[in-house]
Amino acid sequence: MATILVTGGAGYVGSHCCLALKRAGHDVVVYDNLSNGHRQFVKWGQLEEGDIRDRARLDAVFARHKPAAVLHCAALIEVGESVKFPERFYDNNVAGTLTLLEAMRTGGCNAFVFSSTCATYGDPVRLPMDETHPQAPVSPYGWSKLMIERASRDIAAAHGLKFAHLRYFNAAGATPDEGIGERHDPETHAIPLALFTLIGRREGFKIFGGDWETRDGTCLRDYIHTLDLADAHVRAIERLIGGGESLAANLGTGDGVTVKELLASIERVTGRAVPAAPAPRREGDAPALVADNSYARRELGWSPQRNIDAIIADAWKWHAEAEPKLFG
Repeated sequence: MATILVTGGAGYVGSHCCLALKRAGHDVVVYDNLSNGHRQFVKWGQLEEGDIRDRARLDAVFARHKPAAVLHCAALIEVGESVKFPERFYDNNVAGTLTLLEAMRTGGCNAFVFSSTCATYGDPVRLPMDETHPQAPVSPYGWSKLMIERASRDIAAAHGLKFAHLRYFNAAGATPDEGIGERHDPETHAIPLALFTLIGRREGFKIFGGDWETRDGTCLRDYIHTLDLADAHVRAIERLIGGGESLAANLGTGDGVTVKELLASIERVTGRAVPAAPAPRREGDAPALVADNSYARRELGWSPQRNIDAIIADAWKWHAEAEPKLFG
């Protein structure tokens, strides 16, 4: 078993990865500045507070813990904010990751698992989207992630780094029994926004566009449970530290869910209908985003285990019960 440094390990996906790594028998060190993460989510390893742009702090952490691999989840992620303030995203996401990669090289760590995104593909030219799909991001957020992919590939070629670029589609769900789930400020994701209407945190839910070229006219997305994401990260880490080759892989279920189908799932799970109203299309929305996950299945031996109803059930238990107890 190995020591794994998880940047952003106090965040949503990062904390689920820490849980999965601990369950797999690894030692975990969380590196997080807590700007978006939560101290309450650090349960499966030591917390080292710090910023990925702080080289001296990183060097000290690598010298102290000597991790065998880095799982890099630390990033600014809100797409709309990246359009308003692109400089923040390039500074934090790109410059910060370059600093991290250099600290890894100096510290003798050569396994890098990166929390990437389907946003590196941009608008789909074919569905489902496989790893050969053109990468043409439509936001500074997507570009920042693609720049990191390119930089780590070049550093790998020059210095022997092993990498896994894991491109997730729509991360969703929670692990309420372990006290971790989705908690963003502001919240922009569809599932929590819909559930918030049922617990009185929002007055209604908007369906942006009803005339998309999908089976019911509403946008279609590929929702993947964070525990399934975490399982893929553990498999990628063990592949790299076990001597396996680098890879880039999509993480999604391979099945899309429309907005109307999502609302129907919420009603099935909770027994309550979400008050929803039609709204105009939003600029930049794609009609459908669905992963071809066959490469991850083949190369990582991975397959998602949880469908949309299971995702909603965990998210509902988190937002309605566990989150209020933990955060008040």
